[in-house]
Amino acid sequence: MMETSHSTCFRRRLLGAALTMCALFAAPGQAASDFPNRPVSVLVPFSPGGGTDISARLLATKLSQTTGQSFIVENRPGAAGQIAADAVARAKPDGYTLLFANSGMLAINPWLYKLTSDPEKAYAPVSMFSDLPFVLVVSPNVKAKTVAELIAQAKAEPSTLTFASSGSGGAPHLAGEIFQEAAGVQLMHVPYKGGGPAMTDLMAGHVDMLFASVLETVSHVKSGKLRALAVTGAQRSPTLPDVPTLDELGLKNAQTQSWTAVLAPAGTPKEVVEKLAAWVREAADAPDVRETLQAQGAVAHGSTPQDLSRIASEDRARYGDIIKARNLKVE
Repeated sequence: MMETSHSTCFRRRLLGAALTMCALFAAPGQAASDFPNRPVSVLVPFSPGGGTDISARLLATKLSQTTGQSFIVENRPGAAGQIAADAVARAKPDGYTLLFANSGMLAINPWLYKLTSDPEKAYAPVSMFSDLPFVLVVSPNVKAKTVAELIAQAKAEPSTLTFASSGSGGAPHLAGEIFQEAAGVQLMHVPYKGGGPAMTDLMAGHVDMLFASVLETVSHVKSGKLRALAVTGAQRSPTLPDVPTLDELGLKNAQTQSWTAVLAPAGTPKEVVEKLAAWVREAADAPDVRETLQAQGAVAHGSTPQDLSRIASEDRARYGDIIKARNLKVE
């Protein structure tokens, strides 16, 4: 007996609906299993050529080699990193748009700016990529040859020693504020528009000290134009192995450093996040990556998403305390 056209049409609709439902339920798993099957955008919040940009491109190259897909760096500078951050927060949570952030964006900016995207809610943490300790360097005009002598001079002459920074509210500025709290001294902050002008004035003797990256300082230290008194990280820098840490010198609460990390939009499937995290850790462990980062004064440091979340949260609380205690504002 032949089916009527009506019953045939009805059965076809049922079959179509069933196939559609199957596709919908299968999509997340399939998307995770074959991720990435097209190019991935990595948004960098700063201009090309800086330390963050160089690190992001190094990582993107490794991820492209590992996955066989292109990881394309896109520079979106502006608004203390928030232009790129907001773009990633609004992106589809599928792992194809990532943010290469630094610690300032996640741990400092929430206390100093009115943010559109809440760092605690807008992103899925993926992995850290590197640590960037600072070096406390002083002008040759400064009499102090050690941190102890510098502290003694600062206590004897409150608010007369000046410390430069690359700008109010940045991680180097906060390093100086944390140092003052730990040492019990009062310095005069002189903010500049960028690390370059601050370094130039330091070498000219117009300011007394600066907390800056190893990359920015190492050549000037080795040439004798600046004197390195300490590094701010948990361990000595492989690039400046003879320079002690502040912790070694007895300042137990002065440790601070910047770091870089990869974030995805909140809601990105866990399987995709875990894949990305494993690949970032693999990249950070590669000997050539570690060597390249060390040449920049950084230390490779991959992590799990959970560890990145914990570190960001701890730093956010710590920076919040120092910003409130010292009533810091963005100038």
